[in-house]
Amino acid sequence: MLMKIAKVEPIPVAYPEPNDYDATRYLCLVKITTDEGVVGWGESITQFPEANPATAAIITGMAELLIGSDPVNTEALWRQMKDRAWWYGYRGGIASYAISAIDIALWDIKGKILGKSVLELLGGSVHERLPAIADSHAHHESIPAMADEAIEWLSTGMKGMKVGLGKRGNARLGYEHDRDVQYMKAMREAVGDDKKIMLDCGIAIKWDVATAVKRVQAFDEYNLEWIEEPLGAWDPEGYASLRAKTKTLIAYGEREWDVAGYERILETGTCDVFGVDPARAEGITGFKKVCDRVEYYKRQGNAHAWSSAIVTAASLAVSFSSPSCKLFGLKPLRNPMQHELVENPIEHVDGWLYPPTARPGLGIEVREEVVDRYRQ
Repeated sequence: MLMKIAKVEPIPVAYPEPNDYDATRYLCLVKITTDEGVVGWGESITQFPEANPATAAIITGMAELLIGSDPVNTEALWRQMKDRAWWYGYRGGIASYAISAIDIALWDIKGKILGKSVLELLGGSVHERLPAIADSHAHHESIPAMADEAIEWLSTGMKGMKVGLGKRGNARLGYEHDRDVQYMKAMREAVGDDKKIMLDCGIAIKWDVATAVKRVQAFDEYNLEWIEEPLGAWDPEGYASLRAKTKTLIAYGEREWDVAGYERILETGTCDVFGVDPARAEGITGFKKVCDRVEYYKRQGNAHAWSSAIVTAASLAVSFSSPSCKLFGLKPLRNPMQHELVENPIEHVDGWLYPPTARPGLGIEVREEVVDRYRQ
């Protein structure tokens, strides 16, 4: 007799993030339980307090589609959720958060029922190993202090670092040409020529095309691997100009919700590295579909796994299954949602991550007492 989904529980949480200057960050977890007691965990990276209850409400509403269904049918259930959200989730939004969390949990259950890891269910690993990078934010006023911090992070063997500009604290990066170039020069001198350096402009930095060209041309001297979102989410003409005048890879796409959104960017030919978060871009199913398109266009995919250990596990499985993914970011500072939430936190070994196939499903064991501690 087939197992059936018996319960779908959204769990909004809030926690302090040491990697973001101890800011409070918000996630909506989901716990799905079958009639035989098998549990799967998923997550949406809601980010803001008002998005958490909204996502929880949609998960509760979508539960009626899922109760009584076979959780192994991940593709069919994903499509049913997409159809359900036709009016309030067209082209993304809060509905995609809900689909993301549910889909990740269903893959976790599917693996546990079938006795296979999510990576095995995705077809197995196409990489022997992936380099780990420190995925961080710049906070300090002193550039030498930030250089020392980078040395400390990479002393564990990590192969490079991605740094967010315009973040909390006193770093003031992304706003002044000379300071930014001074920072980039100091980072390269500190970590050496063999480590990758990526910069992420994020939401706060608002460069026009001329500023971006001047800044990135200056960074080119220090072998910047990629510059992320220097012109925001969508500016195909601007990105084409920047790409033609600089050597650094251009990364964006993190704000897209679904395959159609990524396809639109792919068609412009202006993006080299596509950031994808399965806790936003409609789960493991959505992430894998995007990676297939990125691979077709011969571009690079990169997991945005900057929330809990649940999405880290999901992202790692998809990354190992796709030739388009070349590295994997881990937050360098210990934090509750990575190191307390699960019994066996995902860690690199001398700067490398290896295919996660040792345990079924996502391969993590969630500590429910930690969930309850941060539950809203």
